[in-house]
Amino acid sequence: MKIYVLGSNAFMHEMVATKNKLRELGYDGWIHPDYEELVAGKRDEQIAQWNAGEQAKVKKAHDYIRQHYHHIVESDAILFVNNVKNGVANYIGGNVLIEMGQAHVHNKPIYFLYGMPAGLSYMDEIIAMDPICLEGNLDNIPRI
Repeated sequence: MKIYVLGSNAFMHEMVATKNKLRELGYDGWIHPDYEELVAGKRDEQIAQWNAGEQAKVKKAHDYIRQHYHHIVESDAILFVNNVKNGVANYIGGNVLIEMGQAHVHNKPIYFLYGMPAGLSYMDEIIAMDPICLEGNLDNIPRI
């Protein structure tokens, strides 16, 4: 099964580690190659732009929304790393919500590495897409 790993950019290190763990477990885990380069320290200029508050500029310059869409379509399932961010447990932000919607309309199973978030204004939309919470354990992915 080909599983595409996504999540908030704040979780990029864990996203790369999750992709590697999926491969160890026998899945075709993959991730956008830029994340691996960012984690390896090969894109310092891009990180500097991001840290300077130019996130939209970076997303547009690299066409990430469209690229992720194409990768979602090419995958059998999507796994979102949703750790704690800004004090929110199981964080799901705007981009992840978009990516969830893209996966949902293509009937892709949606997995959250951790649990379901709470208290977000878009909880109804998240719940309506039936994500499967793995509670931190990749062995909880159903074998298809």
